[in-house]
Amino acid sequence: QVQVVESGGGLVQSGGPLRLSCAATGSFVSVLSMGWFRQAPGKEREWVATITKGGVTNYPLDSVKGRFKVNNNNSENTVYQEMSNLKPDDTAVYYCSAELVLVGGATYEYWGQGTQVTVSE
Repeated sequence: QVQVVESGGGLVQSGGPLRLSCAATGSFVSVLSMGWFRQAPGKEREWVATITKGGVTNYPLDSVKGRFKVNNNNSENTVYQEMSNLKPDDTAVYYCSAELVLVGGATYEYWGQGTQVTVSE
């Protein structure tokens, strides 16, 4: 059984920081990559950031470049997202994804339940 669990969401004022954490636990061989997506009410899910086990990062969302930073702790199968200068448009449910290598060699992407981030004016 694999679990992906996020934490760290909450209410923050515009311009403030927030740090999200996500841990993958359970029966798997290794982590290929972990990342963050977000979904605001009435909008499609957006890919925010990804980091590979080797530390290669990708920030496909232009609006967060320079403000969000993702890093990982391989020994704990954990990924963090440091968010700074938050804006009301960053308000969304943030989901963690983990691409894992399972016993037997197959890979599978697991998702967390999401953590709400609300940025007030």
